[in-house]
Amino acid sequence: MSGGQAVRVADPDGGEVLVELLDAAGPFRVEWEWGERRPTGRRELTLGLRYDGAEPAAATVRVSRSVAAVADPWWLIPGLFYGENRPAACQRIFPRFEAGADRPEEMVSARWGFRADRAATPAVLVWGDTGGTALIADEESPLGPTGLAIEHEAGRATVALLFPYREYPVTYYGSALALPARAATHVWRPGESHVLTVATSALAPDRHAYAPLLREDRDLRLPAAPIEPWEDVAEAADIAAEGLYRWHYDPDPGVLLETVGFDREVSGTNGERVDRQAMHVGWVSGIPWAAALLEHGLRRGRPEHVAAAERVIGFICANLSPSGTFWGTWYRQSGWSQSWSHVKDALHARTLGEATLFLLRALRLRPNPAWEAAARSNLRVIAGRQRPDGNLGTLHHAATGEVLSWSGASGLTWVAALAESGDPGHLRAAERAGQYYASFVEDEFVYGAPEDVDLAPTSEDGYAAVLAYMALFRRTGAARWLDLARRAADWTLTFRYTYNVRFGPRTPLGRYGFATRGADQASPSNQHLHAYGLVCTAELVELSEALGDPYYAERAYETLECFRQLLPAADGDLNAYRGMITERYYQTDCFQPKGMYLTLSHAWSAGVLLLACEQVLALPARLDDVTTGEAAPVG
Repeated sequence: MSGGQAVRVADPDGGEVLVELLDAAGPFRVEWEWGERRPTGRRELTLGLRYDGAEPAAATVRVSRSVAAVADPWWLIPGLFYGENRPAACQRIFPRFEAGADRPEEMVSARWGFRADRAATPAVLVWGDTGGTALIADEESPLGPTGLAIEHEAGRATVALLFPYREYPVTYYGSALALPARAATHVWRPGESHVLTVATSALAPDRHAYAPLLREDRDLRLPAAPIEPWEDVAEAADIAAEGLYRWHYDPDPGVLLETVGFDREVSGTNGERVDRQAMHVGWVSGIPWAAALLEHGLRRGRPEHVAAAERVIGFICANLSPSGTFWGTWYRQSGWSQSWSHVKDALHARTLGEATLFLLRALRLRPNPAWEAAARSNLRVIAGRQRPDGNLGTLHHAATGEVLSWSGASGLTWVAALAESGDPGHLRAAERAGQYYASFVEDEFVYGAPEDVDLAPTSEDGYAAVLAYMALFRRTGAARWLDLARRAADWTLTFRYTYNVRFGPRTPLGRYGFATRGADQASPSNQHLHAYGLVCTAELVELSEALGDPYYAERAYETLECFRQLLPAADGDLNAYRGMITERYYQTDCFQPKGMYLTLSHAWSAGVLLLACEQVLALPARLDDVTTGEAAPVG
């Protein structure tokens, strides 16, 4: 065949795969062989390619499949692209699909190409009018880094693998300012040949059909993706607790500072110019991680950790907003203020809900009338604002309590808090909200949880959904909630890396041999690896027990293994101090070059690792308590 012409490879299960050598003027030959059909319907396709042109040619192999899609197709590139990917109302700018669009300056297009290391699994899936198809590869190929691509034109939706990758129509680097399109290059010499192996499968019309396929794919990748934790769970807990207490805790006035610089000699000011003098009440700082420190201090008999945790929780509980909820953020220079929102005086539901949820858990460890009063106030006012359809709101006015936005699913964290309160009225509110937010889970498009990316779909939305539906199942035993928890967990795990990204040998992550399996892509908008998935460690284990299926517990444990890597156990390790834990590991070229990590310690990074370690260390007793559903009501 001549370059640019497609070789059509018939699939034994129906349809065809197209193979092209783009930009090669000379002829090429393709031989192929199909593998056996696996339980999910997946087959491996081995392609032998030979270039017979007279002159060298920089060319790209494109392997593609298409489905009919008169209506808008539904895309899935795990961790990277979900449906339209960016809701039209989202203020955060990152790649968005729109049929017929070609506005690269706005990052809106009907065709996108990406490098594969941006994806948690190097796979690209699409659903059309009556069903879907999937293509799967490895991050690297004999021709260089793999690419993943989607395109919709003339009623056909196409997914493609590119060897090597091309990024188009623009390259996303973490900001609203797009970079020019990029492409890796492989120059074919006359007579050169290579073997490529891809996998493909048809997909049932249900969008959740990805779950068994990705689960099977993860199992196939396991032998080639080992993780070697640096520390055992108990020592990791000690390191994380010391990091929170030594570096993030400030007794004046009683806060966990959100970020602390690794370098304490910056500008000769002991690092203070790079330390963020602020504390959220939940999410990136605040009560959840103070509660983890409290549990650790009680278990280890460390009164200084207990006192610090109590001071942080007490300071937050003593300063409620005029509307009766927590504030969003405390700042050294200005005191208590709103969340990170473009809307004036807005408090974000996810942050408030997470703070309240972990306050309830702290109360089980350390009863305190002032804490209980704060929890009761938050629960009462949020339940009172619930819409008849169950929506709990996204943005709440700090002074008046008016709900300023109902968009997205950020209220999911409140479902868990209301369910865990032990109050029958709050449980009814949680069930109404659980039913309202179920549509997000069933549509495979959950978004709105983090304050900083507006309505973008994120891994954090998945964690919130798992927390919510496991809390409802725990309190009611209803199969409906267990099924939603399972679906939410499957969606969450699409963000979790199933392979070890290859790093340059002189990059920090390459030099330290950082294994990425078990880490989560933060979101299609924030393309870096993070550890926040540890927040629902106990819930995933509990889900496995309820289903009689070890898979979800295995995925929880692999994440804890992953983030017991790169732990500074002594001052000087990793160019940091003992207990300083980064929030960002750069597995692709976004924000920073691939192979770097952020040299800032985050309170939540230490806190979520500490939380997961404490949950695992207490698993037998904790799960006994969890499954009985015993909780003192907080009305």
